[in-house]
Amino acid sequence: MTPQLPLIEGINALPLSTFASLYLPDNHRCSSYTHPQSSTTYKIYLHTSNTISSADLSSCFNLIATTSASTYTASSKGWHPRRKQKEMRLPDLRYFLVKRTPDSPPEGFLSFMLTYEDGKEVLYVYEIHFAETLRRGGLGKRLMGLVEEVGRKVGVEKAMLTVFVANEDARNFYEKLGYDVDAFSPEERTLRGGIVIVPDYVILSKGLG
Repeated sequence: MTPQLPLIEGINALPLSTFASLYLPDNHRCSSYTHPQSSTTYKIYLHTSNTISSADLSSCFNLIATTSASTYTASSKGWHPRRKQKEMRLPDLRYFLVKRTPDSPPEGFLSFMLTYEDGKEVLYVYEIHFAETLRRGGLGKRLMGLVEEVGRKVGVEKAMLTVFVANEDARNFYEKLGYDVDAFSPEERTLRGGIVIVPDYVILSKGLG
């Protein structure tokens, strides 16, 4: 008898179609979204880091660079394009791509991974970025709700994400959705001489039970 894999490893080993049929909400299935201001209709597609095309991955990277490179540059992490591109190919990463047609470039995306943090089964939101054409239309809230529902159906304890302290708008957005500072988030440190080191990012989480 083949030994059963732990929850996270077993789900991450599933083919994309099986994962979608088991864990996407029944009313999703390549769901459509219409921007309330422009009336433009988009589709939301699920991919893995293996099934996403190089062109779509490049478009996603460009969205990160456009919206966040300056924030990365000003942080202790710095902006490292090759490192970010490598991260975007992590084997267990999945993507929700927001596109006008199957062949058009994504104008927004959310990436996430089912993984472990501090020994706990979690869903970690890696990135969420939109082109200007998709902003201020409620799509961020919709994608976060979608990925949280995936986490609930899988049965993980919580959803987690990292946000830069300088990105006040993003932090306010997540807090309105019920996210709070996680116990795993780095704390201030006081060095010899009384110098206080304040982390430039926080880890937020939301229980999914």
